[in-house]
Amino acid sequence: MTMRRLAALLALAPLAACTPNERPTAGPVARAASWQTVATEEDRRRLREWRTAFVNGLAQARAAGNGVAITREGSLLMPDAAIGGTIPNGDYRCRVTKLGARSPGLLPFVSYPAFNCRIAQSGRLQAFTKLSGSQRQVGYIFPHDQLRQVFLGTLVLGDEQRAITYGVDSDRDLAGFVERIGPRTYRLILPSPRYESLIDVVELVPSS
Repeated sequence: MTMRRLAALLALAPLAACTPNERPTAGPVARAASWQTVATEEDRRRLREWRTAFVNGLAQARAAGNGVAITREGSLLMPDAAIGGTIPNGDYRCRVTKLGARSPGLLPFVSYPAFNCRIAQSGRLQAFTKLSGSQRQVGYIFPHDQLRQVFLGTLVLGDEQRAITYGVDSDRDLAGFVERIGPRTYRLILPSPRYESLIDVVELVPSS
């Protein structure tokens, strides 16, 4: 890690501490009137090209022999499965599936066990926090249209206790859509993350 990168990490205000009792703190994203006013150009591109990333990730996964596993997931891994409706606040079981491989040697299909996530009101927006796991997404959910909401956030890794502020480190920035795909089932799709996959699909099911 370069001294410049280290200094940036130490100087940044936290977006969130990754413990069950904390949520993303105030910042430029939290105060934004709409996601369009704060999204980076790279994340605007990710959002525009989400379906291409989804289709390409599925194609890679199927070509590697994971067709049965994909079919078993039903609407979770169907690109056009959104049926409209906003996600309620509350505690969720969140299960990550990674589709496609960004580089040779990586698996094109990985499905992890469920972890704990929380969605809580934070002013006009909803704050999303993945509370456990080695890769933890933290950020805010914005209104968008009748089918989906927009997520902007960052990635916390390993034993890090605080997230980098959105828009500062493009390697950690995340953008995606929150969609309802069943009566009580939602998903967060994260196209073109910097690490490992072509798209991450996070299933969100209420804990109770």
